[in-house]
Amino acid sequence: MKNTLPILTMTLAGALIAALPQSTAAHHAFGAEFDPNRPLVLRGPITKVEWVNPHSWIHLKHTNEEGVEEDWMVEGGTPNTLLRRGLTRNTLKPGTMIVVDGYQAKDRSNRANGRDVTFEDGRKIFMGSSGTGAPYDP
Repeated sequence: MKNTLPILTMTLAGALIAALPQSTAAHHAFGAEFDPNRPLVLRGPITKVEWVNPHSWIHLKHTNEEGVEEDWMVEGGTPNTLLRRGLTRNTLKPGTMIVVDGYQAKDRSNRANGRDVTFEDGRKIFMGSSGTGAPYDP
């Protein structure tokens, strides 16, 4: 019994560690929902921000090329990640004009994965989630 307990413990620990990266990567996979071949640029005022895990959402009103206003929701990194990069409830208030570079959802809905957010004063901040498989992932 003394000899099998350390082996059993190490085996279980190894199995748990091996399973973690796979489940984490599967949950945050860019390619499952968003199309790397559909880059887009959205411009407009923020209408709502959802500070929720595992991804924050920025809602904005974008006017398309035909002059029609559209409501878009843009997925960003976790609230904690955005806060560390300088995106806060004060910088992402409704009414704030922003430009978002990102990628459209595969289902062609008005959902996108945000890469960068640029403010009227020229500040540009990476808003995506690292390690998701998105194009040019830092």
